[in-house]
Amino acid sequence: MESIFHEKQEGSLCAQHCLNNLLQGEYFSPVELSSIAHQLDEEERMRMAEGGVTSEDYRTFLQQPSGNMDDSGFFSIQVISNALKVWGLELILFNSPEYQRLGIEPINERSFICNYKEHWFTVRKLGKQWFNLNSLLTGPELISDTYLALFLAQLQQEGYSIFVVKGDLPDCEADQLLQMIRVQQMHRPKLIGEELAQLKEQSILKADLERVLAVTDGPGMLDEDEEELQRALALSRQEVDMEDEEADLRRAIQLSIQGGSRNVSHDIPQTSSTTLTSEELRKRREAYFEKRFQYIFTSECSRQQQQEVVPPGQLSYPCERPTTSSGGLRNDQAGNAMSEEDMLRAAVTMSLETVKDNLKAEGKK
Repeated sequence: MESIFHEKQEGSLCAQHCLNNLLQGEYFSPVELSSIAHQLDEEERMRMAEGGVTSEDYRTFLQQPSGNMDDSGFFSIQVISNALKVWGLELILFNSPEYQRLGIEPINERSFICNYKEHWFTVRKLGKQWFNLNSLLTGPELISDTYLALFLAQLQQEGYSIFVVKGDLPDCEADQLLQMIRVQQMHRPKLIGEELAQLKEQSILKADLERVLAVTDGPGMLDEDEEELQRALALSRQEVDMEDEEADLRRAIQLSIQGGSRNVSHDIPQTSSTTLTSEELRKRREAYFEKRFQYIFTSECSRQQQQEVVPPGQLSYPCERPTTSSGGLRNDQAGNAMSEEDMLRAAVTMSLETVKDNLKAEGKK
């Protein structure tokens, strides 16, 4: 496909693109085609003058614009036909009675020129394959041999005028190369307008996305919000679990302080359908108190470190973990007055020991 010469649409110069795509090279320019158009205009003026330069028809002809070209770059069939005569080529109307009498199949021709509403384009055979070289396409379009006749018939039905190019076309690289190989086309080329519209739509979507990211301070902010949400959910689940466990343990502590010798596992409401043994309940209590002590100890140390100001040159000592034995309680009583936090820890420790004693007593029974 790369070897095929294909001029894309510029302005209204479709006649120039049609000729150059047919001849497979930059053979004609707007200046050369304009020269041919002016020459045709002059020939027509001379014929009209033969009837008298003072006649009404002649004055009307002079006032009318050129029928062979206009300011947009459009050129008539007469300009195209005269341009091809330079190469010994001739145009014959495809559906004319003269051509139909010849009974020639389209597949046996070499090229066609099509026109509809002042737009010209070429359909040409290169090597052993047919190509639609319309300048409005983003590239050459491959046409199969079986589809060629249907393609031309469809153009005629849409109102196109089709001309057969008769004569020997100049040699070109694409024709020589495609004589040896056949090409395949996976995707048909789009119209230039469709491609531009698609690119414009993509650019708009990209701009909208950039504005959204700018407002939200980029994807990093979205990630941070999601992380905060996940942390909040995890803390919420932990708090719910802690509250449930605290409710059970509070009941157990209350029973142990009262010194009841009843079966604790029967008096404490269970949070699950499975009944816990005394040993399992004891282990759960110990694990809970251990976790609560660790949390209180860490929080207290952090608070003391934030409030405490260490004088220069004096070493600071980390908090010591409070003991959970009764001996530790007596040592605290002998020393400085206990804080409310220490009293709470001591009370919980005594409750735990009471529960342990009761459980041991029940086990001996």
